[in-house]
Amino acid sequence: MLTYTIPLVPGPTRVPESVRRAYLIDYASADLEPEYSQLYATVQEQLRAILNTGNQFAIMTGEGMIALWGALKSCIRPGERVLAVSTGVFGHGIGEMAAAIGAQVRWVDFGYDEIIQPEPVEAAIRDFQPRMVTAVHCETPSGTLNPVGPVGELVHQYGVPLYYVDAVASAAGTPVLTDEWHIDLCLIGSQKALSAFPDLAAVAVSERAWETIARVDYPGYDALLPYRDALEKRWFPYTPAWASLAALHEACRLVLDEGLPHVYARHVEAAHHCRTRARAMGLSLYPVDEAACSPTVTALKVPKSLGWDELNRRLRARGMGIAGSLGPLSGQVFRIGHMGTQANIPLVNQGMDTLADILP
Repeated sequence: MLTYTIPLVPGPTRVPESVRRAYLIDYASADLEPEYSQLYATVQEQLRAILNTGNQFAIMTGEGMIALWGALKSCIRPGERVLAVSTGVFGHGIGEMAAAIGAQVRWVDFGYDEIIQPEPVEAAIRDFQPRMVTAVHCETPSGTLNPVGPVGELVHQYGVPLYYVDAVASAAGTPVLTDEWHIDLCLIGSQKALSAFPDLAAVAVSERAWETIARVDYPGYDALLPYRDALEKRWFPYTPAWASLAALHEACRLVLDEGLPHVYARHVEAAHHCRTRARAMGLSLYPVDEAACSPTVTALKVPKSLGWDELNRRLRARGMGIAGSLGPLSGQVFRIGHMGTQANIPLVNQGMDTLADILP
């Protein structure tokens, strides 16, 4: 399908018209014009409000993975220790990424239908003494929301130099308290609850993380170091995508004008409505406890009477977009994305009506 009549994938989400309009302006060269730097500074302040931080941002051209890779490569040298806290495909995958750049990695694994418990993490920190702890706030393939705050307290308590959190699928859909949770590298993308296109990623970088980044001095395209003084010097490491930044500015404006408390309540309401209707159809949540579920995405077990391929085929025939899952959950779990503009009761109702119609 070129576009969805009923868009309920867990990102990229439906992009509002006012955000799309930002791409219609024939912008000047961002390398040369002060207006671009002014816009960058404005977007940084918007993101600071959304992520509850005073930290400086690196706003990078590319999908969220450019930030995830760039933050690891900018902060970790081969042989250094990374503790990857994993409750799913993405949490485990960040550990694999760290291993790929030469880090010594230890995983603290929980069930994919569970969320982080602090005790095993504390024991691993004490034993392994890592340089970095990584975690995923919203583990999208599992539909769970991890309590990354208590892990941040442990990072702070035991003096771990860096705490890296993937907040791609949670930011602007549920509170992310970057500074309070002692997050040194808070990573987000534009295409989830912010409801912009998948062309920008951002990292909120703490001062101690900047010191590490300067020490490592990684020189690649996805390096964070050039962003430390890019705004001050008005010199970015490669030609910026002005239209993309203007679109992100509008997406952030929509979120902040609505008010973060209202935005978060809207997500909770949409999630609750989705799950209530799913249970009424006889469907089962994948997470072992509904309290573990994310307000931005619902993960349901695929009905054995239908199977994922047939379920997906029937929904796509009606213009409805949802997603299967990844890794060991492939074919077993399907996901409904009620994040950003899709945290919308009429849209969720339309999707759940369609789902009810196609079930045996």
